[in-house]
Order: sequence, then structure tokens, then C-alpha cells
Amino acid sequence: MKKIFAAALVAAATTAFVGGAQAQTGLLAQIKTRGTLTCGVGPGLAGFGIPDAQGVWSGLDVDLCKALSAAIFNDPNKVKYIPLSSKDRFTALQSGEVDLLSRNTTWTLSRDTSLGLNFAGVNYYDGQGFMVRKKLGVESALKLAGASVCTQQGTTTELNLADFFRANKMKYEVVAFASADETIKAYESGRCDAFTTDSSGLYAERLKLSVPADHIVLPEIISKEPLGPAVRHGDDQWLDVVKWTFNAMLNAEELGITKANVDEMLKSENPEIKRFVGTEGKFGEPMGLSNDWAYRIVKHVGNYGESFEKNVGQGSLLKIARGQNALWTKGGLQYAPPIR
Repeated sequence: MKKIFAAALVAAATTAFVGGAQAQTGLLAQIKTRGTLTCGVGPGLAGFGIPDAQGVWSGLDVDLCKALSAAIFNDPNKVKYIPLSSKDRFTALQSGEVDLLSRNTTWTLSRDTSLGLNFAGVNYYDGQGFMVRKKLGVESALKLAGASVCTQQGTTTELNLADFFRANKMKYEVVAFASADETIKAYESGRCDAFTTDSSGLYAERLKLSVPADHIVLPEIISKEPLGPAVRHGDDQWLDVVKWTFNAMLNAEELGITKANVDEMLKSENPEIKRFVGTEGKFGEPMGLSNDWAYRIVKHVGNYGESFEKNVGQGSLLKIARGQNALWTKGGLQYAPPIR
């Protein structure tokens, strides 16, 4: 029995070694050799991922791509952004056209399993809602019986929409379009009574309307939409890098480490901060990164709270409250495992 047990341990160790060797030739190594991270983003959603007139991308999802580039290259700008529609995003990831998706994508069981994706976290807790014209006189989604509703094809919104009206025994007409731009244009032109998508998307899309103040977002949230970055199955090292890049941004906010004070934090005697900035321990090496990987993220991009406020919070045009996306210490859901 002892011999069998010993043999099993040797086999397990050999497998771990081979797996580690394989990991070194995985996607992270390819990205380092290539010198660029390829990030799949949305075709343009204010606050989350949108290019300016010079083609410079910004947004909450874009900041995660920049944070990864900072962790890997010590430079947030070594990113190639690939705009992807809802219909094309998963094929682009599965085929290897992009290294990750970071574009308001809902984590669901079917996507996590049958599509061969791994989600690395939830960078925005969201839920589906409705927007209507103020002049419609509707103040609740429960008053939308008989309404026509514009939505986008290839997203989770169609099923959620059907579930909501069925559960509340209301009839409705769905008016579906291939892209977000087509959907919001159809709503503004009067093709439908209401527009539905993730609540965050409603605030972003409302900015595109000729008179945003003429439209209101109804209070009901009809679904859970945990949005987050996704990678392909089969490369645990790369999953770890993406996962811990996001976790580092959350941990930085909790520890009070900001873009402005991160250099000062290099002198800190706080054990948690020392591990974070890389002055104690070797927490980057197991992922194939330098030990100051987390310091690089905050130095170049900032912590999660800074990214949130700048892109979608009070410092942005969207002015979305932190709500569920506040840290767990402040009544929210955002909680990261520790670096230790």
C-alpha cells in the first residue's frame, strides 16, 4: 500500500511539473513574445469601452486591459483593442483572435461550460432594466403590459425579457436588432415603447439620445447580470493572471493604495501592503510575472474605486452610484481574496 501511495505522489508531482512546463509555453509567454495584449472590447459603450476621436480607448472594461498590460509589460499601452459585437465576441475568443474578452459580458452557466469560457471575476454587478419616454407616463415596468420593447439579439436580454413578462402574465411585443446602435436608434425613432438592456447600458445609451432628460430608467431590475472578463478554457496560468489583476485592483482600494500614493507605499511596514507592492514575498513569480506586478497596476492605472469613479461614477457623465459595486467593507459585493 505504501509503495502504491508513493507511486501516486510521484505521478502527481510529475504531472504538476509537466503542467508547469506547459504553462510557460502558454498564452502569457506568447503575449510576452508578441509584445502586445489583444483585448476584445465592445464596439462602443460609454463608461465601459469607447474610443475617442483619436482612437484612444477608455472605460471600466478597458482599464482592466490596461492593468494587464501594466502587470505584464510595466506599460499600460501595449494593448491592441478589437471591437466585437455581441454576436461575434465568443467566436473571436474561442478562435484565439483575442486573448480575453473585457466587454460587459454576463457570467452564466452555459457560457462558462458549453462555450468553453472561464470567467475571471465580476468587475460590475449589474441587472437588466427598462428605459421609457417620460411622456409615456409609466413609472414601473409592471405597467408595460402590451408594450413593444426594443432589445439586442445575441444577448441574455431576450430570455430575461420573456421570463419577466411571462412571470407577470403580461403580453408584449419584442422588436430585436443585431447591434446596440440599431436598437437605440429604433427606440428613439419610436419603433417601440421601451428599451431594455443591462441597467449600466441604459445610462450609457441614454447619452446618445437627442434629449436624454426626456427619458427615464425604470426602478425594476429583472435579472442578475454579473459582468466580467472571460478567457478560454485550457490555460490556468493565463486565467490566474487575469483573475489576480482584477483582484489586485480591488485589494488596492481596500488597502488605501492609490495611483497618487503607491510610490509612498513602497516604504510601508504594513505586511499586507508590503506583499502587495512586492517588497516582501514572491507572489508574482508563480504567475510568470515580476514581483512588483500589483504595484505596476496601481502605478499606471489605479485601483478599482478610482477606475469606477472616473469611468462610470460621479466623475463621469453616467454618474452611476457604487451600489452593489462598492467594497464589501462599505455594504457592496466587491470582495477580493488576499495576496498572501
